[in-house]
Amino acid sequence: MIIYHILPLFITAFALSYLLIPHIIKVAHYKGLYKPPEARDAHEEETPRLGGIAIFSGLTFALLLWTPNQFFSHFQALLSAFLILFLVGVRDDIKAILPGKKLLGQLLAATIVVFKGNVFFKSFHGVLGIEEIPLWASYAFSIFTIILLINAFNLIDGINGLAGSVAMLFSISIGLWLYLAGAEIEFLLAFALAGATLGFLAYNFRSRIFMGDTGSMLSGLVSAVLLIRFLEWNETLPKGNPLHIAPAPAVAVGLLILPLFDTLRVFVLRILRGKSPLQADRTHLHHLLLDLGLNHIQATAVLILSNIGIIALCYYFQKLQSGPLILLILAIAVLLSGFLAFLHRRAKRIHD
Repeated sequence: MIIYHILPLFITAFALSYLLIPHIIKVAHYKGLYKPPEARDAHEEETPRLGGIAIFSGLTFALLLWTPNQFFSHFQALLSAFLILFLVGVRDDIKAILPGKKLLGQLLAATIVVFKGNVFFKSFHGVLGIEEIPLWASYAFSIFTIILLINAFNLIDGINGLAGSVAMLFSISIGLWLYLAGAEIEFLLAFALAGATLGFLAYNFRSRIFMGDTGSMLSGLVSAVLLIRFLEWNETLPKGNPLHIAPAPAVAVGLLILPLFDTLRVFVLRILRGKSPLQADRTHLHHLLLDLGLNHIQATAVLILSNIGIIALCYYFQKLQSGPLILLILAIAVLLSGFLAFLHRRAKRIHD
């Protein structure tokens, strides 16, 4: 049975990621393979950003080794997309590339996943009262969602442990549901990501290495695939099944509220200030927490606990429809971030 592959797969992904990182750190320092910190960075020391190499290696090797033969073809397109993001990410982690070139790589990876991997939204799942949508719109929305999550994970990767912890929280939460629902292919992917990320976090929490674009983009891609497959699997379950989640789109938003909301928030703030939404600054939620005096671990803990609170809220209000529950989630996120911004402004006035 495929369940017997889970523990070896998780251990393999963790072990390879964990054992590779010291060697990556050593080579990166010896060869000077890191970008100097920028003014907006939350770190002042020169630290390798190549942790994504270990995540890619652990994730990919575990899937190649432990996926049963009858399921392996399902990962063909996904592994191809992994390789594209790996090549783009490593190049950018060593020497920055133009945003347009990075976006082109993301678009290519997303297109392969949607068209070759057959991973796409087959309906709008009742959000805004919409169910069925044209196939072209389904493809377009799926590619948009994948690219959105790839960049959302990239944007929250600003302090120790944050992006990795979000990836761990999401992959384990969604992986357990997929296992119980019988989604044999998807929960292999979820636990492979969890194992590889855990190996990386053992060093990232100590500031020895960062995930970089390679790791954050891979985490975003896998999370997007798991999110789409979660919604599609949920649709196949009878409404009387205890695993069926009526407001599944809202639960998906709740699971990934931190990267989604923080990305939306900083983009809106930059536009309101007359800046390009792609112009980097120090307005992310983790920056505000650091400015209030929290260290990286404390800031990560606050944000992850807040995300867990939103997930608990989704569980408590699961009888609501997706639309109202999404609005409730967003309202709470706005209130919490507004309170944090208020504390930040007050602390700045006192300091000035």
